[in-house]
Amino acid sequence: MSQPWNSPEREITPESVFMTRRRWLGLGAAGLAAIGGGLYWRFRPGTKEEVLGTESENPPGADLYPAARNAKFEDAGRKMTIDADAASFTNFYEFSSFKEVWRYVEPFRPTPWKVEIAGMVARPKTYDIDDLMRAFPLEERVYRLRCVERWAMVIPWTGLTLAALLNKAEPLPGAKYVRFVSFDRPSEASKQRNRSMPWPYTEGLTLAEATNPLAFIATGIYGKPLIKQHGAPVRLVVPWKYGFKSGKSIVRIELTDEQPATFWNTLQPREYDFEANVDPDKPHPRWSQRVEWMLGTREEFQTKVYNGYGEWVAKLYG
Repeated sequence: MSQPWNSPEREITPESVFMTRRRWLGLGAAGLAAIGGGLYWRFRPGTKEEVLGTESENPPGADLYPAARNAKFEDAGRKMTIDADAASFTNFYEFSSFKEVWRYVEPFRPTPWKVEIAGMVARPKTYDIDDLMRAFPLEERVYRLRCVERWAMVIPWTGLTLAALLNKAEPLPGAKYVRFVSFDRPSEASKQRNRSMPWPYTEGLTLAEATNPLAFIATGIYGKPLIKQHGAPVRLVVPWKYGFKSGKSIVRIELTDEQPATFWNTLQPREYDFEANVDPDKPHPRWSQRVEWMLGTREEFQTKVYNGYGEWVAKLYG
């Protein structure tokens, strides 16, 4: 059964116009004018300032940016996506089933913020976000990111390796998986008020995947701290997997001996498998994965297995 959160955006009726014919007939001129204004707000393109945000407060760790770029990850083989293009077209289902998430994130408060490292570790710890950024050296990496929906981008992320964070916690011998838990605040994220969905958003990796040198904990983007629609203040980036594996606004990282349930795999296991490696030879049940298009330019490329990062990760699946 097709679900609204899996429908192409053009097929989703905007919430502002989702009403019965009877209500339409009963509306007066003032009501119609209000709807017209709502539709204009919903469909007009945002300015760069609106999309990227103009908050005056200094987010935690602002003095740490920009970080030095890691020379191993300074060329993704494609032109870098423009910051406003990346910020104006995102998935963040806690806030909206539309791509223009920037329109809906204002109520979200990413500070103060804590991240708990727990489960099967010898040294569990809860980090304040500022302490986390200062406990490990930050670096910038330019990664390709491929969405399961076939769009792609090239992004300069700032952060630290997930391996460094996990090794500091000292995983216990029986640990096999890492579970990532995002925030759960229905008062700030309106879509979380629908409790029929498995909130909070959760994702998972094998411990071997999580400690691969590519797995990254991002706290920044484009040389600045993360903005809300990109998963402020801290998110996961797993560049050889489809984008839904890279959980946003994480509050807990838990090591376990069992494969964790994850958000999309729970909702649609046939369409979103746990492993979710980018693979042009493995089609999505409703579309081919052989071609992808870049945000902003709409330039098309042939999809590469592991999103082109096979030299780093293919050994994990041999």
